Amino acid sequence: MLLNEIISAARGEHSVDVLLKNATVVNLLSGDIIQTDIAIYRDKIVGFGDYSAKQTIDVKGLYAAPGLIDGHVHLESSMLSPVEFIKAVTPLGTTTVIADPHEIVNVLGLAGLQYMLDATEYLPLDVYFMLPSCVPATHLENAGAVVTAAEMREWIDSPRILGIGEMMNFPGVLFEDPQVLAKLAIAGKKRIDGHAPLVRGKDLSAYIAAGITSDHESTDLEEAREKLQKGMFLMIREGSAARNLQDLLPLVTPTNSRNCAFVTDDRHPDFLMDSGHINSMVKDAVKFGIDPIIALQMASLNIARHFGLTKRGAIAPGYQADLILFDNFDDFSIRMVYKNGQLVAEDGNLVDIDIVKIPDPTQSIRIKEINLGNLAIPAKAKKIVVIEIIPNQLLTKKTVCAASIVDGKAVSDSSRDILKMVVVERHHATGNMGLGFVKGIGLTSGAIASTVAHDSHNIIVMGVNDNDILRAIREIQAMNGGQVVVENGKVKASLPLPIAGLMSGRPLSEVRSAVDQLNLEARRLGCKLENPFMTLSFLSLPVIPDIKLTDMGLVDVNKFDFISLFADE
Repeated sequence: MLLNEIISAARGEHSVDVLLKNATVVNLLSGDIIQTDIAIYRDKIVGFGDYSAKQTIDVKGLYAAPGLIDGHVHLESSMLSPVEFIKAVTPLGTTTVIADPHEIVNVLGLAGLQYMLDATEYLPLDVYFMLPSCVPATHLENAGAVVTAAEMREWIDSPRILGIGEMMNFPGVLFEDPQVLAKLAIAGKKRIDGHAPLVRGKDLSAYIAAGITSDHESTDLEEAREKLQKGMFLMIREGSAARNLQDLLPLVTPTNSRNCAFVTDDRHPDFLMDSGHINSMVKDAVKFGIDPIIALQMASLNIARHFGLTKRGAIAPGYQADLILFDNFDDFSIRMVYKNGQLVAEDGNLVDIDIVKIPDPTQSIRIKEINLGNLAIPAKAKKIVVIEIIPNQLLTKKTVCAASIVDGKAVSDSSRDILKMVVVERHHATGNMGLGFVKGIGLTSGAIASTVAHDSHNIIVMGVNDNDILRAIREIQAMNGGQVVVENGKVKASLPLPIAGLMSGRPLSEVRSAVDQLNLEARRLGCKLENPFMTLSFLSLPVIPDIKLTDMGLVDVNKFDFISLFADE
């Protein structure tokens, strides 16, 4: 589109394409709300007021705001293919996402990034990416690939890549690991996302001084306050497993809100269907007492400015014609969604538009043959180190418990809610297997397993007995990845995830139905967690304190090293 066309359209010298009449515009630039008409030419907003238009739509006083932006999300964590994810969130008002594809890149390498770029190129939503910085996340696990700084450098100049993805290896930054520093150096003027749970004081200062500009891992006010005071862009997260919105909103004020934004990080199908996407965070923030204009700034303009998307996040001449129309701030029911000047969703449904779909990658489960003997844990002491779950948090606690010993082997003890946990390397058939114990799940029978296991996405399984644990692993292998509940050797529920062991190609409603059945069966077996598979998926991530299990063994995250499963007497 030529610049002179935009100028002449804005001056009213020829008809615009669309005129949205009688809109109540939430102006995030001036901080006020005005009654006016919105003129759209091609994919741009060109003016306010009366214009001659090819199509005039009376929106009858509906509020108009810029399309919502998710500043940090892993599309793979929805367990939906990219196409199905976009179908799910576009009617909810999301018109742009900044995705970190480190889940699929940890499985498939940079071929996974290329797949995500290709799969999201021609969709009714803009998808930008951050270049995964931690593949694998640490040296304490085996992923499907290793991505070096040299390989990252070949991708950094892509216009759809906005910077370096979350630097989870904060010890590598603090200890000046040359490979980690080389990855940070390639960012240039682009952003570097952070991931620094519980990092405080001089360590936090050093982490920020290394060029890392944002963080989404704050779980309490004082941690978030320090990060904000030291110049970090504070991403307030409300995901399926980690829900920090209510705890962190008291920190937001009119004077600091420009440095705060909403992100989802990880949302499962049930959360997307029941609560929504970024729209749910806007609604909850307003209900909490945040000024509606500030809430919308945190959901769009602030993120756009942080990432250099200079013509997104506001309704004004020259801005991208990405906008939402909704009824009121209490319900925040989104009636229409426009992307690049085109109506793409109305009353919760996508309009009839062409969506280009590309072939999905297949076959990502490669394991050595496993038998019951491989799962046995010879008792080396009378006490064991146990991973204790903290409900609704990614953090865990290190707990020492008396071991249940049968025939010289440490075993699960469901009467004390202590279950065996196994992590099986599934990318290269190395035979690596981490064995440990977890407390806080509540299973009294059976086993649950998944190939969604951040960030290396090996097979993770926990259960009451070894027979069901082994059956679950074999079912995962037969499905080519996915999630399963097993009891007495029988599969009670399953969800195949054939796209890298992470995603299904099925629609949101079908995936949600399968997830509900998995959770229902897990609860029937005694599980007391709202979403056991989401919790399970983070128990092998060795960058979130205190203690995790990888395919290489039990990890003390604070020491950033392996520890023995058995405690000293």
